[in-house]
Amino acid sequence: MKLAYVLNTYPLPSHSFIRRELAALEADGDPVLRLAMRRPDVPLPDAGDQAEQARTEYVLDRGAVRLAAGAARLALGRPARFFSALRLALSAGRAAPGGRLRHLIYLAEAARVAQRCAEAGITHVHAHFGTNSTAVAMLCHALGGPRYSFTAHGPEEFDAPAAFSLGTKLDRAAFAVGVSQFGRSQLCRWAAFETWPRIKVVHCGIEPAKFATPAPLPEGPLRLVSIGRFVEQKGQMVLVEAMARLRDTNSDVHLTLVGDGPMRGDLEAAIARHDLGGAITLTGWLDEDGVRAALDAAHALAMPSFAEGLPMVVMEAMAAERAVIATYIAGTPELVRPGETGSLVPAGDAAALADAIRALAVTPRDRLQDMARAGRARVLQRHDVTAQARKLASYFADPT
Repeated sequence: MKLAYVLNTYPLPSHSFIRRELAALEADGDPVLRLAMRRPDVPLPDAGDQAEQARTEYVLDRGAVRLAAGAARLALGRPARFFSALRLALSAGRAAPGGRLRHLIYLAEAARVAQRCAEAGITHVHAHFGTNSTAVAMLCHALGGPRYSFTAHGPEEFDAPAAFSLGTKLDRAAFAVGVSQFGRSQLCRWAAFETWPRIKVVHCGIEPAKFATPAPLPEGPLRLVSIGRFVEQKGQMVLVEAMARLRDTNSDVHLTLVGDGPMRGDLEAAIARHDLGGAITLTGWLDEDGVRAALDAAHALAMPSFAEGLPMVVMEAMAAERAVIATYIAGTPELVRPGETGSLVPAGDAAALADAIRALAVTPRDRLQDMARAGRARVLQRHDVTAQARKLASYFADPT
């Protein structure tokens, strides 16, 4: 089997799990053709992401004229298939935020993907995220290209399933993947009953070798780290509010926020307003070594998200032998077990989050270490990237 991955913007600092999955697939098989629609528009501090960018073909680099010409040639050569795909694009665009015009662009992108797949002898296309990348994969298949599958991560697909034509994408796919049992259940909501057996669970994976020797817990007062894009759904503002509640009782607790994004200015303003400059450090995006160093310097990860699939940083923190404070949402409770590997709090509840941090601050060091070790054992058993990639590859070979 010759495989292509169809992606939207790739690589990105927050999508290292795709890079790891590709590496694991290629370690057991042939090279995978990477077809992304657009180049990243943010810096790529990690050398691995830089190498991925060099290996990726970018569809939109061809420009509008060449993409339109390619679609026109396909329309002349395969008129029945083209107009069937056109009807599908227009139907999907009816409820989509970008409307039908955007789906006509997806159709032109799909024509280029179909051409490259034919040139490379691709027999299966896999997309990540059930949004526009899967729309392109679906339209490519409708144009006569290879069968397709996709991994839905959430929360975007689950927030607006009708706008993303999620049911249509599921029913037409060879198979689809949720990254947790919760994610699979959300896909089942929008698929025909006969599609359900083709909806699988494949966890995002970590590389155990990169976490072979966890650093000992640091000495001194509680140090927390939170890692992710600075956007509303990640909930960092609630974490700042929780830190403000701790200022009078636990002023020695320190938080490091790793990441960046559109909410950075809002977070900086809130930190200043609560006079937390000495208690909270913002680092910007870090490469993999920097993220690992930030985890090693912390006692625990705080993940206050409002909406997620199953956060990679939770897996990485547990593999690094760190306890986790997270919100009781989506697939997170499938991994984080209260009292065993960390704690779970209601999303958006700054008081409950502050209480969980207070409790962690007075947890005896040996108990904290036991929780961290239990978390490491759990994540290594469930999220080894090699095992998960092999599971995915088995579905590529036989989707039933």
